[in-house]
Amino acid sequence: MHDAPVRSPFSVGNVRLFIAFRVFFTARFYYPVFSILFLDFGLTVSQFALLNAVWAAVIVVAEVPSGALADTLGRKRLLVATGAMMVVELFLLCVAPIRGGGLLFSLFLVNRVLSGLAEASASGADEALAYDALKREGMEEAWGRVLEVQMRVQSVAFVVAMVLGGLVYDPEVMGRVFSFLGLGISVTQDLTLRIPLVLTFGFGLLTLGCALAMTEPADPDHTEQPSTAEAFAKTLSAGRWILTTSFALKVILAGLIFDGVMRMVITLASQYYRVIGIPEASFGLIGALVAALGIVVPKISRHMAETRSPRFNLMVLGGLTLASLVWMSFFPLYLGLAPALVLFGAMSMVAFFVSHYLNRLAPSETRATVLSFKGLAYNLSYGFLGLFYAVIVAMERRSLLSVTPGLSGQGLQDRLFMDTFFVFPFTFVLLMVFFLLFAIVKKDKNDHQGVMS
Repeated sequence: MHDAPVRSPFSVGNVRLFIAFRVFFTARFYYPVFSILFLDFGLTVSQFALLNAVWAAVIVVAEVPSGALADTLGRKRLLVATGAMMVVELFLLCVAPIRGGGLLFSLFLVNRVLSGLAEASASGADEALAYDALKREGMEEAWGRVLEVQMRVQSVAFVVAMVLGGLVYDPEVMGRVFSFLGLGISVTQDLTLRIPLVLTFGFGLLTLGCALAMTEPADPDHTEQPSTAEAFAKTLSAGRWILTTSFALKVILAGLIFDGVMRMVITLASQYYRVIGIPEASFGLIGALVAALGIVVPKISRHMAETRSPRFNLMVLGGLTLASLVWMSFFPLYLGLAPALVLFGAMSMVAFFVSHYLNRLAPSETRATVLSFKGLAYNLSYGFLGLFYAVIVAMERRSLLSVTPGLSGQGLQDRLFMDTFFVFPFTFVLLMVFFLLFAIVKKDKNDHQGVMS
């Protein structure tokens, strides 16, 4: 007599650990004070920009190779390396000297490199390990449910991290807490700026623990130590599979269009809030509200993914995105927050749909590499759109100053932002037109998934 099959996907150890890994890796307590934390340590604005450019470049360079390594050396090994790098990068910030000059910048530079490598290493490997664990149990159809729960739990954790991170960074708040506890500690900004980092360092240790607890079954076809050539071959195989699998290629292309435009707008969210009259003190609460959307949106996304065609879901996402971008371009005071929240929700839906469709299609042996190609495409799209927008802003600045030479400071920045925001709805429409034309040309009778064909 055989044992009864596992009914709940959450009874699978790797699935539970995947959810915990995502929560501890992504919910970082310093996010609500990210930029000012760097500056309060003593870095300049230009150094801050340079450090984040290095971070993005490392992710782009390491994204696909890390996926290939995960598929050859093992997904668990890459996740353990991810956890270890997170622990080290946060430890460096916890001990970094405030206003430490060259040493401070060097430590932050190493932090950004390790952070980028960790992001690239985790990308795809954690999903592949969890999905294949479900597949071994014959429950791959439950992946949508796993994604829903993972995104909802992650959103709850993110809300907590956003609210708590902002509170512990405030010297006045922490002064009251220490006074209530009778500790008699003199609280300054130099002290509180380390608290979010220490809390996140604790999450780093938990991330490493989750990775170490995951299991990866032995592959009977690979008893010898895999070579660099094998990793390279896997990369080529995954790239060839994407290019020759019509549906997968369409999913990745559609995803990079949505994600690129949405991420560019979200990157500039604080500037948008300021223009529509939202007080800066509310930005942290808005961040928590956005994270709370992640509790609701995944359930809607799973229902749509399981009951509606990919074509229908594309139309819904396209309509929500375009309507939000056009509405935002009018900059309605206060009410402009509504389309921004819709855009945040639509971005969560994009992430759900892309993961849902790609994991169902991708071969197990190259799943992590395929997902890394997706991550690479997203980051390249975001980078190119960022450069394009920077050029448009530079051109508009020259034009604006020639007409109103006395304009400067915050007034100039707000006017530039408002005058160039049209780039986002325009770019989205243009890219979607090209995508739909491509989808028609690539229509394939073997593309049975029914997306844009």
